[in-house]
Amino acid sequence: MRVLGVDPGLTRCGLGVVDGAGAGRRAALVEVGVARTPADEDVAIRLRDISLQIDAWLDRHHPDAVAVERVFSQANVRTVMGTAQVGAVAIVLAARRGLPVALYTPSEVKAAVTGSGRADKAQVTFMISKLLDLATPPKPADAADALALALCHVWRGPALARMRAAASPAGVPGASA
Repeated sequence: MRVLGVDPGLTRCGLGVVDGAGAGRRAALVEVGVARTPADEDVAIRLRDISLQIDAWLDRHHPDAVAVERVFSQANVRTVMGTAQVGAVAIVLAARRGLPVALYTPSEVKAAVTGSGRADKAQVTFMISKLLDLATPPKPADAADALALALCHVWRGPALARMRAAASPAGVPGASA
């Protein structure tokens, strides 16, 4: 399974693609980077530019799924709004391609890659480097976070899909949709 992880942000949007591991195999880094926009640019132009960059990643890598960080409440409403807008852009771009989208909270991602939902950015970056056997840690932290999102989905996505299917009326024997 190939997954594009998106750590949304208006100034720096982390992007990371990982090929999922089969049983007994390591996940592999495909590409990692950051879509950047200038803070003094109009928000509409920034969202357009980020959408073009995410589109290019989708075209280049043909992921099987997209994992996006779920927006959580912060004290800075402006930052939350920009993050939510970029996350929505990524979701729409994936949906247009018929790709499944998974949303994960920061604590879910941290727990998946470090074992603790309270891990700091340095711990996440360290574990991503180890898990993907990287010679140098991905920088900035937004790039490492995008890889962490992709890995989280590689590991949790199939189980979540099975649970959703089992809980749906179509997945229950004798039930109608």
